[in-house]
Amino acid sequence: MYSLILHGRRLIEFQKWHPWPNVLSSLSNTFSSASPASDDQKGNTFTVAYLVDSLGFTTKLAESIWKKVTSEANKGDPDSVLNLLKSHGFRDSHISTIITNYPRLLVLDAEKSLSPNLSFLHSRGAPTSEITEILSKVPKILGMKGDKAVGRYYDFVKDIIEADKSSNYKMSCLSPLPEGSRQDNIIRNVLVLRRLGVPQKLLFSLLVSCSHIVSGKERFEESLKKVVEMGFDPRTSRFVEALRIVYQISDKTIEDKVNLYERLGFAMEDVWEMFKKYPFLLAISEKNIFKSFETFMRLAFTRDEFVRMVKHCPQTLGLSSELVKKKTEFLVNNMIWTREDVVANPAAFGYSLEKRIVPRANVIKALMLKGSGIPSVGYVLVCTDEVFLNRYVRKHEDKELVAELMAIFTGE
Repeated sequence: MYSLILHGRRLIEFQKWHPWPNVLSSLSNTFSSASPASDDQKGNTFTVAYLVDSLGFTTKLAESIWKKVTSEANKGDPDSVLNLLKSHGFRDSHISTIITNYPRLLVLDAEKSLSPNLSFLHSRGAPTSEITEILSKVPKILGMKGDKAVGRYYDFVKDIIEADKSSNYKMSCLSPLPEGSRQDNIIRNVLVLRRLGVPQKLLFSLLVSCSHIVSGKERFEESLKKVVEMGFDPRTSRFVEALRIVYQISDKTIEDKVNLYERLGFAMEDVWEMFKKYPFLLAISEKNIFKSFETFMRLAFTRDEFVRMVKHCPQTLGLSSELVKKKTEFLVNNMIWTREDVVANPAAFGYSLEKRIVPRANVIKALMLKGSGIPSVGYVLVCTDEVFLNRYVRKHEDKELVAELMAIFTGE
């Protein structure tokens, strides 16, 4: 395992000037925690109001958080949870972060589950400032059962935080751990990832998920070795996503997927380059891969154009047939862009039709009616709103035109 860590560090140095961009990773499952509970309608209303008024949440976010907990809840008192946290020194900013990241905390039993864990941490001499910092970063520790588990994971998170603050800090968890248990394997494996350079926030994601990805030994080591050798940068979420995919999929399945992509016109080198851009590529089912291919064929794209688009933007494969059809028809039929324009800018398929494509397209159409030419798809859609407005709206000296274009853009 040491040679693997060394190889990963050398890889980072080699790639220092060519880091891959971050993409969103997603890991699921949770720590074993206390039984969930819910509140009555009165508590529901009060809690949503509290989240909005005291914590600064939007009504939409507050209601979304509440829906996540009421779907499984039977009894409980979320207000007592909020009051308990405040009584233990958690500020509104801490509580806001905790509830956003771990909404289910609201339906845990404040007195039977949460209060004993907080009391245990205080009994060990941990200052309030340390407890609030650590539990704000990894709130699922509060929902764990047993002092041993709470203490072990708390100390581990503390070690990661302190190690980030000082290069001379020695982790207390580096002592040998007994083999075999799920939790011990998780701690050992996350430590390895830390030494490889995986950032704190990604380690916490793995740690609190208690996923089978980091709970084993041989399978974990084999998967990690493959991902490192493929050239993924441990500092990115893409590294974690690739580890998840490689761990979950057998070598036979990977081989079958590569063969499928080759039959559709991709070279083997293309497949691995796409996998580096979009690790989920190998997790897409054969049925959905064929469905995506057939959708583009029905829209009069050629096989070569399909290959070009997916090579440039692999996420295109994960889009629904309905979305691809709607966006193609709008871009080509409504805006008179050619299929070649779309092929050259496949990222357009990933943008929201209502929030980005239509508002910007309407501005361009208004300018075309006034004699302007039609710019490329990429030039219109890839930039930020600020750049787009400066490029096509605010640059005009005619204030009435600027106001007209702004109204078109905002839909007012």
